[in-house]
Amino acid sequence: MKILVTGANGQLGREIARQGTEYNLFLTDQDTLNITDGAAVTNCIQQLKPDVVVHCAAYTNVDGAESDPDGAFRVNVVGSQNMAAGCLETGARLVYVSTDYVFDGFKKEPYREFDVVNPQTVYGLTKMQGEQIIRQILGRHYIVRTAWLYGDGNNFVRTMLRLASQKQPLRVVADQFGTPTSTTDLARTIYKLIHSDSYGTYHATCQGQCSWYEFSTEIFRQHGLAVKVMPVTSAEFVRPAMRPQYSVLDNYMLRMTVGDPMHTWLEALKEWTIGKK
Repeated sequence: MKILVTGANGQLGREIARQGTEYNLFLTDQDTLNITDGAAVTNCIQQLKPDVVVHCAAYTNVDGAESDPDGAFRVNVVGSQNMAAGCLETGARLVYVSTDYVFDGFKKEPYREFDVVNPQTVYGLTKMQGEQIIRQILGRHYIVRTAWLYGDGNNFVRTMLRLASQKQPLRVVADQFGTPTSTTDLARTIYKLIHSDSYGTYHATCQGQCSWYEFSTEIFRQHGLAVKVMPVTSAEFVRPAMRPQYSVLDNYMLRMTVGDPMHTWLEALKEWTIGKK
């Protein structure tokens, strides 16, 4: 199977590459493929003729998008339109990695795939619009929403471990809830999906839920670090973009189709921690 991966230098792209040694992978990043250039995308897909495109590339600077909406739209919407159009011309299937930010975070129970989307940020809006344009263009697609992702790259886990050496107590938000998700689990799920014809929209996060505060204390516990962490409210951390207060996703469609291979977030974090020691 030929697989074209965009955003291959990102956290998920690197894990897709690590797990995909049995496939014929073509890895691209912003230096080798400008996804906002429709002609470049078409030429790339026509030359490589992949069976599947795993579209990880995205404008992910949530705060930056608030002051650069055109930049976020260009990458997340126009870029996705170009990928879908290229796939349509060649018959390739498309995996589009989306986000919990398409929801408003006001719900008090896990979001399912067909709950009403209501993004509250530019980032969330453009990822939602990316979903919509892919659905309009391409029938054979997998839209995979995930959240609180960590892997090989910059993420919350690495930030906490870097800050662990500070002597003062760390202040971490305790009133935002979600599910930490390892790129290892997410990549496994994506490979499972592309071996099926179960096209559509999926939620793919690890099982369970916690706050950022609970996540941070578990990170330190698993690493054997004695770090004092103080729970604080979102109001004490004002950011340009609003964070969802509750963004737990329910992997309902996975369970109803190919099966849900995701671990609990505690199990996944343990697997990741052991692998890094």
